Amino acid sequence: MRNLIILAVLAASLATAACNTVSGAGKDVSAAGHAVSNTAEDAKK
Repeated sequence: MRNLIILAVLAASLATAACNTVSGAGKDVSAAGHAVSNTAEDAKK
């Protein structure tokens, strides 16, 4: 039973870390998209 609890806590902590990583990657991709959009707008002028 103790091993099951340890595994559940470990799985929950890994899931939380994965969510933070995916969220950070999404922000990076979004920032890159904004940079490309801004550059394209500047090129039009």
